[in-house]
Amino acid sequence: MKWLTAFLLCILAALQYRLWVGEGSLAHIARLENAIDKQTVENQHLRERNKVLQTEVHALKNGTDSIEERARDDMGMIRKGETFYMVVEEEEK
Repeated sequence: MKWLTAFLLCILAALQYRLWVGEGSLAHIARLENAIDKQTVENQHLRERNKVLQTEVHALKNGTDSIEERARDDMGMIRKGETFYMVVEEEEK
């Protein structure tokens, strides 16, 4: 009877170890759920970024306004007949 009790206690200890520490344990599941939540937030952020980029690509392919805006902002270009004025503000001391 002593051996049976010791055997059952060992089995119970092994099952408890797996429940609390091993793979598939409560802590492991909590870590996985946390990782899923973080990945979901990151995926949503990337989806929004992709929508913005997709809109920009569509505008560049189909319109001249966005191309002109890019040329003005990125390359400092101006139209023929326009005069460029640069306003420089004084730095506060």
